[in-house]
Amino acid sequence: MSLIRPDRRAALGLVAGAAAGLAGCGRSGQGTRLTFWAMGNEATNVPKILPRFEAQNPGMTVDVQALPWTAAHQKLLTAYAGSSLPDLSQVGNTWVSEMSAIGAISELPASASDLLTDQFPAVLDTNRVNGRLVGVPWYVDTRLLFVRTDLLAQAGYDAVPTTWADWKASMHAVKRLVGPDRYAILLPLNEFEQLLTLGLQGEEPLLRDDDTRGNFSSPSFVAALAFYKSLFDEGLAPVASSTQISNVWTEFDRGWFSFHFSGPWTIGEFRDRLSPTTRWNTAGVPGPRGPGASAPGGSSLVVYRSSPNQEAAWKLVRFLMDPAVQVEFNRITGDLPSRPSAWADPAVVADPAITAFKGQLERAKPVPKAPEWERIVTEMQIVAERMVRGEFTPEAAGAEIDRRADRLLAKRRWMKEQGRA
Repeated sequence: MSLIRPDRRAALGLVAGAAAGLAGCGRSGQGTRLTFWAMGNEATNVPKILPRFEAQNPGMTVDVQALPWTAAHQKLLTAYAGSSLPDLSQVGNTWVSEMSAIGAISELPASASDLLTDQFPAVLDTNRVNGRLVGVPWYVDTRLLFVRTDLLAQAGYDAVPTTWADWKASMHAVKRLVGPDRYAILLPLNEFEQLLTLGLQGEEPLLRDDDTRGNFSSPSFVAALAFYKSLFDEGLAPVASSTQISNVWTEFDRGWFSFHFSGPWTIGEFRDRLSPTTRWNTAGVPGPRGPGASAPGGSSLVVYRSSPNQEAAWKLVRFLMDPAVQVEFNRITGDLPSRPSAWADPAVVADPAITAFKGQLERAKPVPKAPEWERIVTEMQIVAERMVRGEFTPEAAGAEIDRRADRLLAKRRWMKEQGRA
């Protein structure tokens, strides 16, 4: 599970075996050619900032290979099996534990310890496996609320409330304003991110027993299930999947819903596509008793153990992590910088739609690092949809998600018992 936006770019393919003649150039210096796999918008735009790196490091060149997000995870695993991984790559930060578990990625060297400072703690923690840092956040994102501030104001609210109860009251006020054929919030039933965000508001972890069993029957997650279900039961959210909606910006623009969970990529889309008269902004996610948490998203940079160019690869990572370079990359792509110091730059801090993201990232909570996590949240989403449609109560849904998670984690439990995990 990765909280980054889906790619809109077709694969350019994989290049197997990067210049065998350079295999002996494991140290930075003359004639080092780095192969860097990147995805989506980043693959399109990172070549724009690399000439500066190459100018600062004579003799080094970087070959960027583009992968689509929809195929990148499988392509990386296939490349690992075929001994054809690049020197370094971008990965979804929820893939880091899996890539580490199979022994594909290098631990952060002592020379790169400066990259551990000036970070959002929860995002950095997604790159820590068994106490070892094996990657660094390249850019960050998380999901929060995009809000029709004009409709919210007409409903009598000058800001999004910070607790679930008050937030629901504001949604009912919006619903009364817009009428029976419109809604307050969009929660597509084929997406897991919204329920996951609500589930992270609780005090109890989502997995228990050293991440070998589900903990979705815990009181805090059942409370999240109940709140989620109530939004449909009370007519505040349509019982619909994203495939039943023409497109988000059109429906948001016409006021079919006024609250939308999404990430920073939506800022540019809304600015390009919404009517100039539509008033909107971003806001933090409410929690049961105050401002709530969310999952840390974004992409990380990892160096592969098979690379003969370790020093040079980490040099490129350090360049991409430089706060000034991150500000420039934000200007080009809209990606949110992973280094908090970069947020102080006027080019970043002056954007009112970005402001709420910094506070939300500071409240982010890491998701479990079990390699099975992406499959678990898929099962969570399937059960939650059946709950919304009346098949389960929240308590029964929590128990059913636990049953499915425990089945997916059976091998992990066996390996722990055998001392092989």
